[in-house]
Amino acid sequence: MTGFLTTHVLDTARGCPASGLRIELFRMDADAPEKLAEMHTNADGRTDAPILPAGAFATGTYELVFHAGDYLRGLGLGLKDPLFLDQIPIRFGISEGDAHYHVPLLLSPFGYSTYRGS
Repeated sequence: MTGFLTTHVLDTARGCPASGLRIELFRMDADAPEKLAEMHTNADGRTDAPILPAGAFATGTYELVFHAGDYLRGLGLGLKDPLFLDQIPIRFGISEGDAHYHVPLLLSPFGYSTYRGS
């Protein structure tokens, strides 16, 4: 398979990339989720490499877990615990083995959105 998976996080409340945000990737197998990767976003809000590169890419169901709470607490915004958003799981399917899948997160302390990007 020649496809790959990328992501990035934009802080829509501050209008900038969300740097230093921890992201985990799981493959959702029938038995139990399998953790495949853990990365942090760089200054551009992206991971330095594909979170699932071509060599490890396979069709199936996956879940990205964005650790938004740690990121938001680190901003010193004075948000009260428990935060409205802490860990944000996004479960999605990969059906094309040779495609680029891009799953971004648009984040604020009280909402988020995602889509299949390019």
